Order: sequence, then structure tokens, then C-alpha cells
Amino acid sequence: MKKLFFALTLIGFMATAKATTTTNSSVATSISQDIDDEVTIESATFTQELKKRFIEGGPGFMGIVLICLILGLAIAIERIIFLNLATTNTKKLTEGVEEALSSGGVDAAKEFCRNTKGPVASIFYQGLDRIDEGVESAEKAVVAYGGVQMGQLEKNVSWISLFIALAPMLGFMGTVIGMIQAFDKIEAAGDMQPSLVAGGIKVALLTTVFGLVVAIILQVFYNYIVAKIDGIVNDMEDASITLIDILVAQKK
Repeated sequence: MKKLFFALTLIGFMATAKATTTTNSSVATSISQDIDDEVTIESATFTQELKKRFIEGGPGFMGIVLICLILGLAIAIERIIFLNLATTNTKKLTEGVEEALSSGGVDAAKEFCRNTKGPVASIFYQGLDRIDEGVESAEKAVVAYGGVQMGQLEKNVSWISLFIALAPMLGFMGTVIGMIQAFDKIEAAGDMQPSLVAGGIKVALLTTVFGLVVAIILQVFYNYIVAKIDGIVNDMEDASITLIDILVAQKK
């Protein structure tokens, strides 16, 4: 009898634990579903609000500012990709050139540089190509071609700075025009009512905010690109000095 009672108690305990586990799992699933729904609703609300504010700002100035953002981002992304591809392990390149010069001479070093991507390898190739004319000629070639490579690194970066300056100015112009329209409505109505000027002032502030947001976004990309260019240029200068030292040592 005791064994039967113990067995019934054990079965009841297991059934209760299983029901509790099922309930907890259902509650957790429900909470997770609620969180996902809230995130989706917030995302949709933000998108709808952004679209609404953009339309309220007017298609004229808001559209021009949006074009500045699109063009600026396109140039920034292109420059970032180009600069990342132009980044070279200068230490490894220098060691490879020095080893090639020792084992196979100038031709082997030039072939090594030709098979290596990046502006530093191109500068090395130009210096090695003039080594027959003397170390001074090689140094002048390195300096001259370094300026060419620097120009390629900075290509189109000035357009980003232009869009950074242009976006907030367009926003401020929209603000001024919106205020003028608001005062025109006051003059036409002959009465100072908040409802007359509220719409114009809101449009004016929206264009300013949108212009400033675009300028901030592009400024972040611009600073990153400038820092990347400075790093590559420093590597180019250090590697060029090292190359001249290697060539002088080879001539001795």
C-alpha cells in the first residue's frame, strides 16, 4: 500500500512539473513575441515619422539636401573601399624588395613591386626604374611619384567637404524662406495668429534640422577618410626613406 501511494505521489509530482515547464515556456514565448512586435512597431513608427517630416519640410530644399547626402555617401564609400585596397604592409614590402635586390638584382625587385598592389609598391617601382641613372634620380622619381599617388588618394574628397558645407546652408536657406512665407501670411491676414505662422516656422525648422543631420553624417565619414589618407601618406614617406637607404647601401 505504501509503495502504491509513493508511486501515485511521484506521478503527480512529475505531471505538475511538466505543466509548470509548459506554462513557463508559453510565458517566455509570449514575452519574446511581444518584444518583437514592439520593436517592429517602433521601427515602422520611426520610418513613418521620418517620411512624414521629410514631406512636411517641402520637396524643394529637402530634396536638394537629400541629394547632397546620397552623393556624399556614394563618394565616401568609394573612397573608403579605395583606401582600404591601397593599404599595404610596408614592412613586408620593404623586406621583399631588399631580399629581391640581394638575390636577383634590380629586375627582380621591380618584378616584386609590379606584382604588389598599392601606392607604396608603385613608388618603389618608379625609384627602382631610375636607379641606373643614380641614387639622386631615383630619389627625385620617388618624391615626384609620391605626389601623384597622394593626389589619387585625395581624389574627390573635396566634394565631400563641399556637401558638408552645402547641406546646412541649404537648410538655413529653407529656414529663411519659411520665415518669409510666415510673415507674408501675417501681412495678408492683417492679424497675428499662431495658426498662420506655425506651419511656416515648422517647415523652416525641419529644413535646418535635416541639413544639420546630413552634415554631421558626412563629417564623420570625411574625418575617417582624412585620417586614413594621413596614415597611408605617412607609410609612403617612411617606406620611401627606407628604399633610398637600401639603394644607397646597394651602390656601395
